[in-house]
Amino acid sequence: MVTGGVNASPETLRLLSGLLASPGSGSLAVLRELAGEHAWLAEPVAELEQTRLDEWQSEHGRLFISGHPKTVCPPFESAFLGGAMFGDACDQLGDLYRRIGLQADEGVPPDYLGTLLECAAYLREQPCGHSSELLQELWREHVAPWVPRYGTVLQQESRLLLYRQLGQQLADLSDE
Repeated sequence: MVTGGVNASPETLRLLSGLLASPGSGSLAVLRELAGEHAWLAEPVAELEQTRLDEWQSEHGRLFISGHPKTVCPPFESAFLGGAMFGDACDQLGDLYRRIGLQADEGVPPDYLGTLLECAAYLREQPCGHSSELLQELWREHVAPWVPRYGTVLQQESRLLLYRQLGQQLADLSDE
């Protein structure tokens, strides 16, 4: 279980980020490997072993990309909080990433949850000081206001245990 959100390990933050990615032909093998280090993945892996890849991909798409009549868990701060892509959070995060010395991937909005978690992981790995202040700002302004609630919605909406468990991990992220 993830505790202490802002104090979560870089490895944990990167794992949560990676689980948001679209599943492909090698995803189940990677998850099997990760389940050895993260016990909470064991049951989801067992379920996915009985699930066709196209069903897994369909659930990923329904939750995160293009659900009908609406995408229930868009992994973007602007879309989740404001209902539209490319809100103010994108500009704010673009500025924050520049101050950190990073840049969001081309074609990916800066408020993508995976990018937020990767940035937090990066900052956790840096020596204390300025990076600690930037991590606190990232967490206070762009993670804590929505990610725990997002995790709760993901738990409620997902048809696959993997995403319900991911939702639980995200819901457990807090400022503790």
